[in-house]
Amino acid sequence: MRLDLLRTVPGLVGAVLAGPDGLPLETLGSGGDALAAELTSLRTGLERMGRRLGAGQVTRVAFTAERVEVVAVAGESFVLAAALQRGTDTRSAQQFLARLASELSDLPALEHA
Repeated sequence: MRLDLLRTVPGLVGAVLAGPDGLPLETLGSGGDALAAELTSLRTGLERMGRRLGAGQVTRVAFTAERVEVVAVAGESFVLAAALQRGTDTRSAQQFLARLASELSDLPALEHA
């Protein structure tokens, strides 16, 4: 599994590799299905905002909730994310996600309508 690299990240709760349709291609830990669907939905809204502002494509998202820190990287045909216990330093997760994202060229390309 591609997500196995993330097993060593301190505080990891769960991780997901999702396709553009929001379905998980791989999950690790708990909450992968929900994380995939919700991040794909969030990405759609952020991309709409980016287009309206002329900001370009959204490629990274991070947010903090009461219990978790979520970091995500988006590519043309995927969303890759990790959820960590709140208060965990997210730098190692961000580095692993960036490295994995650069290796995901074998996924099918997103078809534009």
